[in-house]
Amino acid sequence: MSATEMSPAVVAGLQLFARYAYPPNRRGFCGPADHVQLGEYAQAGVADPGLAELARGFLGPWPYLTLIAGAANIADPFDYRVVEAYWVGNELLERVPTHDFGNRLEEAFKGKTGAKGWNYLAETIPGDALCHHSYHVFGVYPWAGLLRRGHIDQPLQVLQQCRIRWGRVAAVQGTQVFVDAPPLEWTGQRLALGEPQRETVSRSPHGPLADLVAGEWVSMHWDWLCDRLSSRQVGNLRHYTLRQLALTNDQVAHSGPNMAMTGDVAQVERR
Repeated sequence: MSATEMSPAVVAGLQLFARYAYPPNRRGFCGPADHVQLGEYAQAGVADPGLAELARGFLGPWPYLTLIAGAANIADPFDYRVVEAYWVGNELLERVPTHDFGNRLEEAFKGKTGAKGWNYLAETIPGDALCHHSYHVFGVYPWAGLLRRGHIDQPLQVLQQCRIRWGRVAAVQGTQVFVDAPPLEWTGQRLALGEPQRETVSRSPHGPLADLVAGEWVSMHWDWLCDRLSSRQVGNLRHYTLRQLALTNDQVAHSGPNMAMTGDVAQVERR
């Protein structure tokens, strides 16, 4: 398939995927090794079959995208509606059957967590768990080896930076964007979102975010500005993030993030 044969929805979805996937990819956390090529796609705002091939190499998002697409009867997992559902959140998340979600997670991640880690991860599937990136951050990451330190600051920093964050642009200076956004906080017993604080992220000087101005709502992943957000998208991202935090804090016996704060995750990994 050539770029001209791709539907507008898939072109837009691949462009969106590149912008969200690039920040962890360049740190070696997820996806193929060629982060330079993905970065070029993300910053240029283009999509073609080469980007589709790169995107299919992201073994973290791929199980979620295929589940969302299948449940919604959408032919291509890189359709914009599917990609938006995973990274930001929309009504397609509600269509995925819990049984299918659990089976796909076991297939994709049990081998990466160890037996005991998988048992703890499996506790998070019933109930409110959805195919949203916040679930991957708060539900899967602790058992997949990303929160191994026994210090509070390091796991909290990873969770804060790895989740998709929303905020309002305060100022733009070249490739730097200053954004007011609610941070993730640890109260000693649970995770919560605090009052907005100023943070600095980078953006591409080219592509769809080149004309960004103060007052706009945006999304961020690690230290990278990913996309403009409509009021609907801000509401969805907040809703699904808070829903996942409630699941993490109150609905599982062994909360991976909470155990990471106390150093217990390191004792469980790979057993």
